[in-house]
Amino acid sequence: MSNVEEFPIAARKLSEYDALMAALPGVLDAIPGGVWLCDHDGWLVRYNAEAVELWGRPLSLEETPERFCGLNRLFLPDGTPLAHELCPMARAVFTGAATRNAELVVERPDGRRFAALVNTRPLKDRDGRIQGAIACFQDISDRKVKEDEARRKGDDLEDFFENSAVGLHIVSGDGIIQRANKAELALLGYTAEEYIGRHIAEFHADAPVIGDILQKLSCGQKLDRYPARLRAKDGSIKHVLVTSNSRFQHGAFVNTRCFTTDVTDLFESENARRESEERLAATYEAATIGIAEADAEGRLLRVNDALCGMLGRSREELLSMTFFDYTEEEDREQDAAQYTRQIKGDLNSYFLRKRAIRPDGNTVYLDVHSSTVQDEAGGFRYGVRVLQDVTAAKQMEDQIRASERHMRDLLEALPAAVYTTDATGRITFYNKAAVDMSGRTPQPGDMWCVTWRLYNPDGSPLPHDQCPMAVALKEDRPVRGAEAIAERPDGSRVPFIPYPTPLHDAEGNLIGAINMLVDISERKQAENSQKTLIDELNHRVKNTLATVQSLAGQTARYADGVHDFIERFEARLLALSRAHDLLTRHHWKDAPLDLLAGEILTPMAGEAAGRIKIEGPAVVLDPRTALNLTMVLNELATNAIKYGALSSDVGRVLVNWDLQKDEILPRLVLEWLESGGPAVSPPTRRGIGSRLMERCIERDLAGEFDLAFEPAGVSCRITVPIEAVQA
Repeated sequence: MSNVEEFPIAARKLSEYDALMAALPGVLDAIPGGVWLCDHDGWLVRYNAEAVELWGRPLSLEETPERFCGLNRLFLPDGTPLAHELCPMARAVFTGAATRNAELVVERPDGRRFAALVNTRPLKDRDGRIQGAIACFQDISDRKVKEDEARRKGDDLEDFFENSAVGLHIVSGDGIIQRANKAELALLGYTAEEYIGRHIAEFHADAPVIGDILQKLSCGQKLDRYPARLRAKDGSIKHVLVTSNSRFQHGAFVNTRCFTTDVTDLFESENARRESEERLAATYEAATIGIAEADAEGRLLRVNDALCGMLGRSREELLSMTFFDYTEEEDREQDAAQYTRQIKGDLNSYFLRKRAIRPDGNTVYLDVHSSTVQDEAGGFRYGVRVLQDVTAAKQMEDQIRASERHMRDLLEALPAAVYTTDATGRITFYNKAAVDMSGRTPQPGDMWCVTWRLYNPDGSPLPHDQCPMAVALKEDRPVRGAEAIAERPDGSRVPFIPYPTPLHDAEGNLIGAINMLVDISERKQAENSQKTLIDELNHRVKNTLATVQSLAGQTARYADGVHDFIERFEARLLALSRAHDLLTRHHWKDAPLDLLAGEILTPMAGEAAGRIKIEGPAVVLDPRTALNLTMVLNELATNAIKYGALSSDVGRVLVNWDLQKDEILPRLVLEWLESGGPAVSPPTRRGIGSRLMERCIERDLAGEFDLAFEPAGVSCRITVPIEAVQA
């Protein structure tokens, strides 16, 4: 407002400037506010008492003239310094511009500042010339404080509305949205232009709900967290809680102030929780395994239908029991000990298999998984027990175990080495025959084969990871027709035939292999023996043919004729045949000397066999020595029957032998002594028989042959090195 108005026209005999200059001092003091006048050059000429108070200092115009005002310093409202030459009074004096209700900041000499409301007006004479100007300053500090406080509160309220984390909107009495804050717009995804000015019902998904809201508010009812659904710009539905009240003026419904709290996430979480609980409850009851909850004493708090059926008891009966009550007595202690540790927090969970007794007396086997549900402090709240009836599985396990035990017994009883491996080749089982064959006990972690070392049939080393068992596992096929040699730790070797066969599960996956090692040592020995026998037979046939050829040649050379040749040759062939028969009966290995002598002499002597005496220690001859002694005994017997002791009815023959073991040359000494026969005279020439006997003993056996024709009877001493015989 302006305190400097024009004087009434009726009082205007003087100019305004002149009138004010002529006025008494009390006139200026009566004007509210600090008032002063300046002349047309801006020099201060008059002022009132309140001006001095505002200036904060007294003035003496006679001593110190002041121009424009007595103020110490001036500032614009924004704090910018304002020079006196540019102040409102200066503009009024020099330009004739009046100032109405301008605000400036005044600084007193003591440095204190205050806000002032400024009004200035030029003073002109009747001709319109500027004679001076009048200024009125009013201290408005108190008003500014109140204005600043009101402004601050308004800003705070505006900030609260616009930047609140909760959606806010104002709706008119007829339902039109008048204002909405950022949170409300962000919640629904609209701009202010798209949202404000439209009816609130357009954004509600449920017409009855917004109708009820507006009806309640129009009646002055307050809404507290009223549930509603709003449709967002993208078509999604937002679940909100509306808190609102109404504003009335003169009894008329003006508008509503609504807080919109977004609870979509909470609503969805609650729905998810509710659905989860419903699913859990449905799962709990529909589960085919038993589920129970128990307190710290083991008392059942909740059970499902499956557990009731499993134990043959009603829900009410089980809820009056502890889980120890239906547990087999021998299994209670273990379950109780584990559960106690779980309650104390030593165990989060545990598993055991136990027996439960049904009311009908039957026993069921249960696999129990027990875990803890904790309270907020981490302590035991209750236990959850998941139970599965494994009675049928237990019976099957027992049957499988018995079958496995039976199979192991069968494998142990097999005379062949048998072992198994897993799919990687690690040995999982071996029988006693495998230990005996390999000469060692397989160690944990052994791979591919139970043997110590392996060799190919040609004697070259065979690495275990290339053995037939390894091939069978790596190529997933049986291996047949292979041979190998196992070396024991003691150095002995065993030839064998392996029969590795892969094992598969029901789906055809390789799970391991089984191998049987058949010891073929005897077969190999038989093969070697057969080969040796064939070689020996070839050798003997050659020797026999050579002997027959020699007999035929010598017999023919000294025979008196064909008849004599035939007779002598047949006799010698028969003797050779008897020796062959004896050796054949002994598989051409050994020929006992006493049996050999009996076989040769008894058939030849016929009725005179009783007058032949054979005696001596047990001696076994090798085939070569036996054949040569056969020929010698045959010649001696033939001569005795034709010409010697056995040609008479009283003559006798003694055949004895002994083993002489001197340090130089141990030997067999055999003597042939005839007695009681016709007188003997030495032959005039050496016959074929003598030559044959000498050749057999001295040449073939490297022995000594001494034949004497004594008058009392023929005697013969034969000495054979001990290497040719066996005692």
